[in-house]
Amino acid sequence: MNQIDQMIDHLHAGSLEEAMQLFQEIKRTATDEEKYDAAEALFGLGFQEKSIELYEDLIELYPEETELIVLKAEAHAELDQIEEAMECLEKITETSEFFSRAMLLSADLYHMQGLHEVSEQKLLKAYETDKSEEVIQFALAEFYIQQGRFLEAIRYYKMLTESEIAGVVISKRLGECYSAGGSFEEALPYYEEALENERDAETLFQYGFTAYQAGHHLTAAEVFEELIELDPEYNSAYKLLAHSYEHEEEISLALEAAEKGVSHDPFNKELFLTAAKLALKSADEAKAETFLREAIAIDPDYLEAALILNKILLRQEKPDECLDIIHTVRESGEDDPQFLWDAAKAFELKEEFSEAAEEYKKAYVVYNDHTDFLQDYGNFLLEEGRQQEALEVYLKLSDRDPANEEWQMNIEHLRQE
Repeated sequence: MNQIDQMIDHLHAGSLEEAMQLFQEIKRTATDEEKYDAAEALFGLGFQEKSIELYEDLIELYPEETELIVLKAEAHAELDQIEEAMECLEKITETSEFFSRAMLLSADLYHMQGLHEVSEQKLLKAYETDKSEEVIQFALAEFYIQQGRFLEAIRYYKMLTESEIAGVVISKRLGECYSAGGSFEEALPYYEEALENERDAETLFQYGFTAYQAGHHLTAAEVFEELIELDPEYNSAYKLLAHSYEHEEEISLALEAAEKGVSHDPFNKELFLTAAKLALKSADEAKAETFLREAIAIDPDYLEAALILNKILLRQEKPDECLDIIHTVRESGEDDPQFLWDAAKAFELKEEFSEAAEEYKKAYVVYNDHTDFLQDYGNFLLEEGRQQEALEVYLKLSDRDPANEEWQMNIEHLRQE
């Protein structure tokens, strides 16, 4: 067994002292080729500092061998020694056969520093040097997809002949590009191609989401069902599955999906809201109320859930509970003009008419052009005997619909008094 193999065995065994003794022996007595091999092995094992020592020895002997300079730069980059890596790369000219490799590394280093325009320039230089090199095409495609420049990314992904590079499935990437750019129909065949090799959870989700966005809701439902069977804890699939079935008018299946979802993800307020809305579509008001209360328990200032729950409570003539909800949300720091209207109706149900009048008055500032509110307010004022105020409200309603006989009769009656 030669010294390099012995050193590697000691490193694998954790015998660092013995390995370093052999390293020093290699530096002193090994051939240049053996030093090159040792540097490569040390780099692969994560001992970049030692590989740099060997590369420096070799560069001193062979300064014209630009590959050694690039390898040293790569070792510095692995150690996050950016300046040292850049200093090496500046020595590589366009005449070097390793120029494109140097440009790729340089692009990575600039990208790490957030200098994306410079990084792009380096990648394009590499591409101009060797347009047929798929590693460069892939690097450009990956750069553009990260920057959200999907059309440019598509151009370079489509140049690739390999179906997979560095663990990245190219058809999946193309699907991601088309989908992110809003071209959902174009994305679907690429996801289908990617799934032919492996039906993994992430690709299934992306395919299902893209099918949903493209309006293929039945396909989306089938894909999300498969995904959930594969991974029941893939929580983001349940809401989309529910909405897919909802679009297909399969409300019972949609509600079932949402209920399964909240059982797996009990702190997802949006999923509880989805379940509540589906329960209402199923005419199960009690179940909807339960889901809405769960959503508000998770997030006390969840306005949408609170507003829907208030409608249910007012319909059920539970004014105190409605006012409690308003108080809870306001205490958490949120508010909504609808609460003024809800509070007015709640106080009216409680026959606390002065409080109701105050809330209606506040709400009128916001909803003075809202037909349903004006009708509620006009009826309240009429019942309370506030003829002049009621007349003003009914005249507004009449302007909106002069043919409404009830409103015209009320106006005529109020004018006579």
